[in-house]
Amino acid sequence: MNIAIKRHGAAVCLLLATVFSLPTGLAAPAATAAAPASGYPTMPVKIVAGFPPGGAADLIARLVAEKLGARYGQSFVVENRAGAGGTIGAGIVARAPADGYTLLLGVTASQTIAPAIYPDLSYNAAKDFAPVAMLATIPVALVVNPAVDAKDAKSLVALAGTSRPPLAFASSGVGAIPHLTAEIFQRAQGVTLLHVPFKGASPAMTELLAGRVQLMFDHLPSVLPSIRAGKLRVLGIAGEHRAAALPDVPTLAEAGIQGVAVRSWFGLLAPAGTPAPIIQQLNTDLNAMLADGAVRQALAGMGAEPAGSTAAQFADIIASDTRQWSEVVRATGARNN
Repeated sequence: MNIAIKRHGAAVCLLLATVFSLPTGLAAPAATAAAPASGYPTMPVKIVAGFPPGGAADLIARLVAEKLGARYGQSFVVENRAGAGGTIGAGIVARAPADGYTLLLGVTASQTIAPAIYPDLSYNAAKDFAPVAMLATIPVALVVNPAVDAKDAKSLVALAGTSRPPLAFASSGVGAIPHLTAEIFQRAQGVTLLHVPFKGASPAMTELLAGRVQLMFDHLPSVLPSIRAGKLRVLGIAGEHRAAALPDVPTLAEAGIQGVAVRSWFGLLAPAGTPAPIIQQLNTDLNAMLADGAVRQALAGMGAEPAGSTAAQFADIIASDTRQWSEVVRATGARNN
């Protein structure tokens, strides 16, 4: 499948100037965890991540599985079901029994962007899931292979404007945030890039490191190890503020690139109809997990920023972001071919 994008750069820039700021008033994570609800879990719990091992979704899913497994004395197993911007994994969970034993590590793309991109989704993102808790927000970074002759975002724009053939950018999948962020970037700057999509961040990263593509927008946890190892050069953060893990790296706005400020979150969801006591129990324990200093340090180390929420607040965030991304997709002319 391909995404065709029409040129509406000004509309996109104006739109992005007013969206993608987190709602205020999120509940502070609970300091302690409640006792597990009677009888749950009595067997292993599966957490489906819609991306391959090694990417941000996989890393966070495994952290959650480790901590909940220790909390409950029961196995929490991550199952990677990659493809189509996380929608394959989401579809599996949407059809799973609503008993708390199949959960989704949900991402912005699968829950709020996909409904606007794919008219033939196998699930209804608004009706087929019970939000449990928002876990983390993830900065999106612009990175290039060190062989690219661009030391900052402005010089990359200049290079892209003269490069023939066009510079190629990788993404973790058609319609995912890394893809749409790059589309917004090139339209805001009036340049043309070649999109090369992959089934997840890990294979995209392999091609970027090898120099077969030149650049990528991606979630910071996926690219941070390569940045720290000097294997990638980071040119900016596509957000409203700098990333805590890379405080010396400017936002794209600070680097003179306006109109490219997005946000990406990760959260846990269950199939719709999952009993409310299980949802509440998981929410309480996840918020307690996010209050733990070691967990916060682990998230910070991978470039993620702890969030936490009530189930109702997470549902409101999903609904708000669905409206906002729908407007972005409409403004850019994105469509599923």
